[in-house]
Amino acid sequence: MAIRVTEQGRNFYLETLHSMYQIKADEYGVLKHIWYGSRTECDMEYLLDYPDVGFSGNIYEAESKREYSLDTMPLEYSCKGIGDYRISAAAITHPNGSDALDLRFDGYEIKKGKYAISGLPAVYADEDEAETLEIYLKDTSSDIRVILKYGVLEKKDIITRSAVFCNMGDAPSKITKAFSLCLDIPHGDWDWVHFHGRHTMERLVERRKLFHGVQESSSNRGTSSHQQNPSVLLCSNDCTETSGECIGALLVYSGSFQTKIELTQLNQVRMLMGINSECFSWELKPNEKFSTPEVILSYSDSGMETLSHNFHNVIRNNICRGEYKQSERPVLINNWEATYFDFNEERLENIAKEASKLGVDMFVMDDGWFGKRDSDTSGLGDWFVNEEKLKGGLNILVEKVKSYGMKFGIWFEPEMVSEDSELYRTHPEWAIQIPNRKPTRSRYQLVLDMTRQDVRDYLFKVISDVLSSADISYVKWDMNRSICDWYSAELPVENMGEMQHRYVLGLYELLDRLTSEFPHILFEGCSGGGGRFDAGILYYCPQIWCSDDTDAYERTKIQYGTSFFYPISTIGSHVSIVPNHQTGRITPFETRAVTAMSGSFGYELDLNTLSEEEKNAVVEQNKRFKKYGPLIHNGRYYRLSNPMTDKFAIWSFVSENSGEVLVHGMIFRTEPNMTRYSVKLRGLISDKKYVVDGDNTIYTGKALMEGGILLPKPWGDFFPIELHLKAV
Repeated sequence: MAIRVTEQGRNFYLETLHSMYQIKADEYGVLKHIWYGSRTECDMEYLLDYPDVGFSGNIYEAESKREYSLDTMPLEYSCKGIGDYRISAAAITHPNGSDALDLRFDGYEIKKGKYAISGLPAVYADEDEAETLEIYLKDTSSDIRVILKYGVLEKKDIITRSAVFCNMGDAPSKITKAFSLCLDIPHGDWDWVHFHGRHTMERLVERRKLFHGVQESSSNRGTSSHQQNPSVLLCSNDCTETSGECIGALLVYSGSFQTKIELTQLNQVRMLMGINSECFSWELKPNEKFSTPEVILSYSDSGMETLSHNFHNVIRNNICRGEYKQSERPVLINNWEATYFDFNEERLENIAKEASKLGVDMFVMDDGWFGKRDSDTSGLGDWFVNEEKLKGGLNILVEKVKSYGMKFGIWFEPEMVSEDSELYRTHPEWAIQIPNRKPTRSRYQLVLDMTRQDVRDYLFKVISDVLSSADISYVKWDMNRSICDWYSAELPVENMGEMQHRYVLGLYELLDRLTSEFPHILFEGCSGGGGRFDAGILYYCPQIWCSDDTDAYERTKIQYGTSFFYPISTIGSHVSIVPNHQTGRITPFETRAVTAMSGSFGYELDLNTLSEEEKNAVVEQNKRFKKYGPLIHNGRYYRLSNPMTDKFAIWSFVSENSGEVLVHGMIFRTEPNMTRYSVKLRGLISDKKYVVDGDNTIYTGKALMEGGILLPKPWGDFFPIELHLKAV
């Protein structure tokens, strides 16, 4: 059993293959966090021994026990206003104006299978793959109840968390803070790792030693954002890829979020993760419930590499859904950097025709095919074909592309509207804007109010009409701005704090309707590239445009950070033209291909402009990717260098049985009179023998892991690396 209960139902053990999570309801009904770490087969409460700490108050029931304080002990779900002065996970304003919440233990239930969350994406699992623990808490002086939900996927080393707020009274209350995760760590010396960035440079790795006080990574942009990712690592000071303790937390949510970490006066650590409390309030009416988004947790005592494998496994198999969850993705060509808005059906057909000759599987028509869309300033919202560009409509172009043996994909930006559009002229009230204020434009566009059912119904109809009008196999779902000016004409004034979360719920509802209606279509998420790269989107779209930066050198850093939580199969990655349109950098064609193969793989250029030598290279690249695709998308991924600090970026894919290895990467600079670089491989079997394609030398797995393998001698900058090994 993954969940054990002892001591008359008050001591809870959540156990996975390599971790143990322990909770205890004490004699006062206070729910304590005891342990999250390695399996010890022992009650770890003996470590919790606290003195009488000055200016840390005591609950009334403790009488003269001055050492008993909510301000010092590890708590499972901290609340505001009851003597715990650390950052709190929950706060509710009651009808009398008070905002204290004192939750005490009120029972539990263990269920087979994994809980679901109505209206929100979450980890799913077969009944024999998971167990659910529900712990019931009640406030000491109100009719508020909270259910803490835990999902335990034992064999995957995964624990999930969510909270449900219930109003059992006869008057509404207002939730002002509702984090999904509260994790107290009473031991250890920790660093935190977060993934920051900006548009075209997302998920850069930053590691810092925790300082006393509160540190935070968050977004208030209405999306999970380019600037911060809803993921965090806590790791011991000595933690590396292959050794040391680390805890990973990933929020399954696509809106404004917060991760807050406090190092306390007693050198304890508290971590909160969930909806951004600065952007949130929720009226909880009588007999209503509110569910928080889910957090996925995993623990490793063998370094960050193991943690990444755990998250890759659960996202591939228990977050991603649909036909493309396990199947290989088509190699696509996207016309954006080839044409931008300047195209007609003939130009698109020529790109597709040439691509088909070179082994590309799918042509994707990007922005500019609809309404009066010749620039960023018009057309969004008018999802009908511009027949001045596409004579005779969409289906004629689709059938021509199909005649070349290719599938067809199409671009949408459903959440946006241009002021110069038929939709806006008809329904200006559908755009998010505050009355009597000029709206904030970004990319010269406004945002549709996704909290409104009429907006979502309209989008479902017009998108469905397009997808039904022709044989379309792929949708790129874009979203090209942050959101502000939060106001909805449909929401009462007292409920305006709900809008950001309701926007995300509306987005999920629309995505769910469309992906259910069109199960054979591959949906790919995008938000100016990787601005909404999160597990919530992956629940509906099994891959996401990783970044608008297509420069191969910069992509090594972006994809490196992305890989800590997200599997390679979810990363949209393309070969683009040089000089690169974001950096002006020139990198070798093969280097661009090798880098893009660490993802879904495709091209974002006009293949007609390539030389014959480059066209031949495309043919070979596609053959190689289709050969190695299953290994790349389903094998174990290893970060063999750090591109932020090393002179090269090298990574590898290893099959489940460790019998096949693919090493990819690039050497950044070539220097004269240098010895050969080498890297130590990982994940092999020590006593197995391996050979490299094109080399008769036999290596043992131990030699390759302990001594390493020599990288080819580079020539020129950004030199590509590809080594394929097999066990013999």
